[in-house]
Amino acid sequence: MRKLKLQVQITMDGFISGTNGEMDWMTFNWSADLNEYVTQLTNPVDTILLGRNLAQGFIPHWTAVLANPDTADEAAKKFVETPKVVFSKTLTTSPWERTRIASGKLVEEINALKKQKGSDMIVYGGSKFVSSLIKEKLIDELHLFINPAVIGKGLPIFQEVTGKQSYKLMASKAFECGIVVLTYQPI
Repeated sequence: MRKLKLQVQITMDGFISGTNGEMDWMTFNWSADLNEYVTQLTNPVDTILLGRNLAQGFIPHWTAVLANPDTADEAAKKFVETPKVVFSKTLTTSPWERTRIASGKLVEEINALKKQKGSDMIVYGGSKFVSSLIKEKLIDELHLFINPAVIGKGLPIFQEVTGKQSYKLMASKAFECGIVVLTYQPI
């Protein structure tokens, strides 16, 4: 069965954005060792999952990066060319290439994707979407990119969890740019 991995940037105090979506706390100047980690994490992935809100920025951004000869790189190519599934209750058709809309029940949609042939899948934040996946215990690996910043308040990814969930730490690694990645699997 395919795994669903989460890669998310998060503050030391547990937020993935400010209350109004601010992301000025993120470390954008990644070191070579972190770029290599992300490459190893994403290379085996053959499907990207996104919530509608994130998709509206993520897909056009990476499409523009790939289209610009000055910024195009392997990461942009991976993000653009990998098939995507966008979860939405409001979109009926996809305005993006290589992207389909999933509008059914979350648990059923994710479990059906996991049963399909293929490699692992990855999901990127949107706090509500990721929080719903965590609540339903649908994520098989959490890769939390802890940025060296505290913002005091913002959007958490564990907001929907209503009961205890236990995880096993699989790895922790500090990178030259100051980000620490904690990798967990649910028990």
